Amino acid sequence: MMEFNIGQKIKGLRKMRKLTLQDVANETGFSPALISQIENNNVSPPIATLSKIARFFDVKMSYFFEEGEGNTRYEIVRRDERRVVSRVISKDGTRHGYTYEALSFRKKNKKMEPFLLTVTERAKEETLYNHEGEEFLLILKGTAEIILDDERFTLTEGDAVYFDSTVKHRLLLKEGATVEVLAIVTR
Repeated sequence: MMEFNIGQKIKGLRKMRKLTLQDVANETGFSPALISQIENNNVSPPIATLSKIARFFDVKMSYFFEEGEGNTRYEIVRRDERRVVSRVISKDGTRHGYTYEALSFRKKNKKMEPFLLTVTERAKEETLYNHEGEEFLLILKGTAEIILDDERFTLTEGDAVYFDSTVKHRLLLKEGATVEVLAIVTR
């Protein structure tokens, strides 16, 4: 698996628009230090953070995952071709315990972003995230807990949830060693 250079793309957008780290921070609500860490690939942003950055720069979230030239009407991604989007680390530097793999990265101008989300440990904190769009999660393996606003639900293999991403949410490992989730996010 190869990783995306999301930080370089964010830095490129910022420099092209002649913006400072502080300018981006003021508009997104993230600290200049966090933006710098993301740009230098020291911190991988959660999908919710990346969604807010994409909205600020007026690009689709898929911009950060695209590679290659042109647009195609279909795309096949083999298991060994997947790209790691992020091994997510929180603002305070603690691990969230999950990894996103892009299941589509050649097709441009997508209306949805499919990911394989693997959760390997329960995060110590339960910060909830929200962003524009919608999400669909299908539990492929393991048992997870999802927090939607103030409600908690246990999801097991084969369970699915579809929700408006503006709802504050968080997926956590409930029990066991690993949870694998098909996650589809729209802008």
